[in-house]
Amino acid sequence: MSTAITEGRPVPGGETVRVEFEDGIAWVKLNRPDKRNAMSVAMAEDMNRVLDALEIDDRCGVVVLTGEGEAFSAGMDLKDFFRATDNVSDVERMRAYRANRAWQWRTLIHYSKPTIAMVNGWCFGGAFTPLICCDLAIASEDAVFGLSEINWGVIPGGVVSKAISTLMNDRKALYYVMTGEKFNGKVAEQLGLVNEAVPADRLRERTVEVARVLLEKNPTVLRQARMAYKFAREMRWEEAAEYLTAKADQTTFVDKERGREKGLAQFLDEKTYRPGHGTYKREGDS
Repeated sequence: MSTAITEGRPVPGGETVRVEFEDGIAWVKLNRPDKRNAMSVAMAEDMNRVLDALEIDDRCGVVVLTGEGEAFSAGMDLKDFFRATDNVSDVERMRAYRANRAWQWRTLIHYSKPTIAMVNGWCFGGAFTPLICCDLAIASEDAVFGLSEINWGVIPGGVVSKAISTLMNDRKALYYVMTGEKFNGKVAEQLGLVNEAVPADRLRERTVEVARVLLEKNPTVLRQARMAYKFAREMRWEEAAEYLTAKADQTTFVDKERGREKGLAQFLDEKTYRPGHGTYKREGDS
């Protein structure tokens, strides 16, 4: 772990992952720019430690995942992940694969804090998994995406095929899986892989704007709303109805901020708040 200090406290990180705190945003940067942030065994281990630490760090309200240099990530490192696990014991190999799966989707998809992928450049192969498992994604218009595995004789690795099937329709997904063609951020937006594609010089600014909107929300309700959606989408209608009713009751019960009570009072009694026009006035708001 990194020994860097901010506000008198250590900053999580490692050789392959850097973390910077800024007004409630934790910028998590894949840090192998000379390798276009290709994902190695060491990066998987660093990312697991970072995400575990940020989950209970009050300096972090929103996680932004991005890459140093000209890439988000070029995908899995063929040498420092696959070749590095070829000649090790079965146990060591499974530990490496488990560490990689853990941060890329098992942790990210159910992370307790909101996550935004900021795609600043190359995004290839295995990088599609963490991209898709973040809650939101914003890309530079000139970012370059690709599922190029077909060109060198393999299928998309890990759970990439499952990941893209959750956002892309079959015709589009199969086209890029079968041809290996590259596409830019504008096309990624059209395909539903990212929420927005913006000019490169506005990428960070727009990401901060979205993060600040999320930081204004009741964090308990925001977490519950995210989880409710993610679990309900896998359910049948009747199951979803039961689950969502219970989830709404649970949210009211566990919300220390008493958001439902405050929002209704400000709307119905005090006439100081109108739903659809921002967030109700929370404790400490000016």
